[in-house]
Amino acid sequence: MTDFDPSDYEIAELGPAIKDIEDAAELEEILQKEHRGENRAGAIALIESRIEKFSDDDEEPADADGLDLSEMSAADVGNALQNIDEVEDLQSLLEREEAGGDRGSVKRLIQNRIDSVQGSDEAATEVEIDDRPPEEKYPDLDHPTRDKRHARALRGGVYRDMWVYCETQAGELIDVSKEMLGKARQLMDQYNEDYGVSEENSEASETESRTEAERVVAVLIGDDVSKHVEDAIAYGADVVLVREDERLSRFQHKAYTKIFCDMARAGASHDGGEVTGGRDEDWRDYDKPRYTIFPATNNGRDLSALVQGELDSGLASDCSGLYIEEEVISNPVKTGVAGEKKEFQRILHMKRPDFSGFEYSTILCIDNPTREFHPQGASVIPGSFDIPDPNPGREGLVLEHDAPLDDDWFPVTVTDFDQLDEGVDLTGHDVIVAVGRGIGDAPTHGIELAQELAGQFDDAEIGVTRGIVTGSYQFDGHVEQYTHEERQIGETGQVVAPKLYIAAGISGAVQHKVGMDESDTIVAINTDPGARIRGFSDYFIEGDLFEVLPKLIEALKEGRFGEAIAGDAGAAPDGGVAADDGGETR
Repeated sequence: MTDFDPSDYEIAELGPAIKDIEDAAELEEILQKEHRGENRAGAIALIESRIEKFSDDDEEPADADGLDLSEMSAADVGNALQNIDEVEDLQSLLEREEAGGDRGSVKRLIQNRIDSVQGSDEAATEVEIDDRPPEEKYPDLDHPTRDKRHARALRGGVYRDMWVYCETQAGELIDVSKEMLGKARQLMDQYNEDYGVSEENSEASETESRTEAERVVAVLIGDDVSKHVEDAIAYGADVVLVREDERLSRFQHKAYTKIFCDMARAGASHDGGEVTGGRDEDWRDYDKPRYTIFPATNNGRDLSALVQGELDSGLASDCSGLYIEEEVISNPVKTGVAGEKKEFQRILHMKRPDFSGFEYSTILCIDNPTREFHPQGASVIPGSFDIPDPNPGREGLVLEHDAPLDDDWFPVTVTDFDQLDEGVDLTGHDVIVAVGRGIGDAPTHGIELAQELAGQFDDAEIGVTRGIVTGSYQFDGHVEQYTHEERQIGETGQVVAPKLYIAAGISGAVQHKVGMDESDTIVAINTDPGARIRGFSDYFIEGDLFEVLPKLIEALKEGRFGEAIAGDAGAAPDGGVAADDGGETR
């Protein structure tokens, strides 16, 4: 029996923690512990993917004749095909689909599997890849990438360090910047331990074999941002790059993008004429950063996409988990050889919630044989990571960026402005009372009940779902302030982790889940016993919030809140506690 307990780890930390476990039986035991414990969908998916990696050889081939394609979605077919290795069986499935539903997506899946199986039965063959730039392949078309050939031409480049864009607002270093610095420090400490040059790690390639540790590089751009240098170092940076100019007092897309990219390219070591950085930088000797992370704020989302595009790489947006490890890939576009697998090292795994499902996706940015994609970049949802305790004793290198700024980079001049309120910070509170579309029958009264319930706690705030913010509900003026976007919780809002999260009338869409599933205790109230939120709640009360909330308010006033929620009920099949609409547990 393994002593490994998955509940000791946040989801973002679990991947690195299990990366050295290669025993499928031990991983299965860990999976069962997660099911019996916190039962987190993201953690389950992570452990299952690890199990699959070491149990593929033991799987029995699927019975193609037993598949009823008419009852299966394209996704179901895709999953089933992974265990069918006989071309004859796959061809039979293709003929059955053509005679039945004749769905183009399903036929493509089957044909792709046929091509894959046939390729694996033959000797590995090199894939011919046309690596000409678009302007050469399609000379009659106008290409905006024409001026980026220095980036597209980069092969065999040198990449180092993790760069963190540290955003400031109203002159202050925002919390998500501190979160990212702390996470970057953790990632690069582990990176240097895993990939540092030593007898145990003598397989590093020539370009990767370096004795010095790779660093966390903080980027500060703006007016009067040098005052944050000490904080950036205290929260984890080894190097701080600073660019100050009064014209940068407000975020401007072109100027900020050009400055960041000039910092990223300066001092490039790659030889090849136009691919060089253009000037010497004593502090670095590489072509581009290995990794970049940005805050998923309004400005950070814009800047991350522009920078990654300018540096000719990819971006995983709105991530809530990051870890670095190796990955085995069989895609011939990445390996250059059909029917052969290749292990890629030092890959930043960027986890984000799916748009359409109750799962998480892991995004990878991996080189092609003829083209390298660096930096591997992500934007991070605020609140995804803990703010570390600052270490004022840390030391770091501070460098000023002094390249000339082109006037054309500043097409807009702000002559007058109004300062908006700072908004509402829902993080850091002990209790959050959140309401969703379930208040639709009486929207104003629903918010009033949430106010009254929150008022029974010493430190509580009110949050809402995106459905409330974007819906057409009519609210009376005295509660309207509680329905604005600044109180939205979820992927495109705030991420909270209170001791107690009360979700009233919220179905549990994945976009909302990512904003609150790290809460210590989740109490959900919903009329639908099959609501998705039930699957990740500690207590589920099946009932009308307009009837349940008054009972909870009364229980708090009488000092019996815990009894009202849980009573003497046993655990529901999904690990939570179910209660009927009268507030009595059952």
